[in-house]
Amino acid sequence: MSAIVPPAPCRAEIDLDAVEHNARVLVRHAAGARVMAVVKADAYGHGAVPVSLAALRGGATALGVTTIAEALELRSAGIDAEILAWLYQASDDVRAAVEAGIDLAIPSPAHLDTVLEAARRTGRRARVTPKLDTGLNRSGILLEDWPNILERLVAATAGGLVEVTGLMAHFAHADDPGNPVIDQQVARLHECVAQARARGLECPVNHHANSAATLTRPQDAFEMVRPGIALYGLDPVGNLGADLVPAMTFSADVLMVKRLAQGEGVSYGHTWHAPHDTTVALIAAGYADGVWRLLSGRLDVEIGGRRYPNVGRVCMDQFVVDLGSDAGTTVRAGDTAVLFGTGAYGGPTAAEWADELGTIHYEVVTAVRGRASRNHVLRGRRAADHSGTGIGEQRGSAR
Repeated sequence: MSAIVPPAPCRAEIDLDAVEHNARVLVRHAAGARVMAVVKADAYGHGAVPVSLAALRGGATALGVTTIAEALELRSAGIDAEILAWLYQASDDVRAAVEAGIDLAIPSPAHLDTVLEAARRTGRRARVTPKLDTGLNRSGILLEDWPNILERLVAATAGGLVEVTGLMAHFAHADDPGNPVIDQQVARLHECVAQARARGLECPVNHHANSAATLTRPQDAFEMVRPGIALYGLDPVGNLGADLVPAMTFSADVLMVKRLAQGEGVSYGHTWHAPHDTTVALIAAGYADGVWRLLSGRLDVEIGGRRYPNVGRVCMDQFVVDLGSDAGTTVRAGDTAVLFGTGAYGGPTAAEWADELGTIHYEVVTAVRGRASRNHVLRGRRAADHSGTGIGEQRGSAR
C-alpha cells in the first residue's frame, strides 16, 4: 500500500460559477454583439479548458487565444466552438490549425503566405481574420499594406482557399474610455471593413473591443467583443462598479503558530523586529509560488475573517504574519490564509497586490505558479447542471 501524498500547501481555487456569471454580465453589456471569451495564457492562469466551458455556458460563443498550441489544446479537449489564435510565426507550419478548424489571425503579408500554403497543402479552406494595426503599433497589418492584402484575400476567397470571418484590431487606450485615440482606431477599423465589403468580402464578424471597451463603450462593439480580464471578475478600469465576481482565490496553509518576544527579528535580514511580545504565523507560500518578494511587509492575509499583516521578508517557500498578542488563541496550524480573493470579510484582493506592486491585476493572477495547486469548483450548483463536461470539475468548496 503506497503512502498518501499530502496536498499542496498553497492553492488557487477557481470558482467556475463566477466565470459563468461574469460571462453573462459581459453578454448583457455587449448589447447584442457576440462574445469571444479570451482564454489565452491558460485562461489568465485560471485553467483554459474548464474556464472555456464555463464561459460558453455563460453565453460566450467563441474563444480567443494567442498561440496555435493553446487553440489545439481546446480542440483536443472536445471543445467545438469557434476558436481564434492570433500570435504565431510567419514561418510556422499552421496545417494542424487549418485541419482543426482554428481561425487564424493574419497580421502581415508573410502570415497570409503561410496560411495560403497550408490551405493548398491540406485541401481545406482556411478561416482567417485579418488583424489591422489601427494605432496600437504592435502586431497587425499596416494600413498602407491593407489594399494589397485585401486584393490577395479577394482572390484567395474566390479560389476557395480562405474564408474571411471578419477583421480585428486591438485598442491602445480602452482603459481610458474617453481617450480620443479610441475613436480614431474605431474609425479606421470601420473604414477597413467598408473597403473589404465593397470588394465582396462579407466580413460578418468584426471585433475591436476588449473588457474595458465592452463595459464602457457598447457603441464600439462591432459584431463581437473580446473580453479577457473581466471574465475572471477583475475590473479592467478600476472603478466601474460592474457586477463582476473574482474567480480566483489564492490561499495557503498556516504551517505553525509561535510566540515572539519583543525585539526579536523575523525572516532573512531581520528587516522587522517585534515592537512588543506577539504571536506570529508561518504561511506556506513564497515567491516560488507567486507571492512576490517585493510585497515583503506590504501584504495582508485573511484568516478566519480577520486581516493580518506580513512581517519580514517573503521567502521562496514561506512568509510570516503578525497575529498580535492575543490572536494565537484563535489561529491554529492547518488554518487557511487567504492571500487574495473576492474581498469577502474585508480580505485582500488581486487589485490590492497590483496597486502595491505598481502593476496590473492581470500580472498578479497569471503569476500564481510553482507548487500552487489549481482547484476548480462549482458552488451551489446541481451536478446535473454540468453533466457531460468531462473535465473532472470539483463540486463544492475545496476550502
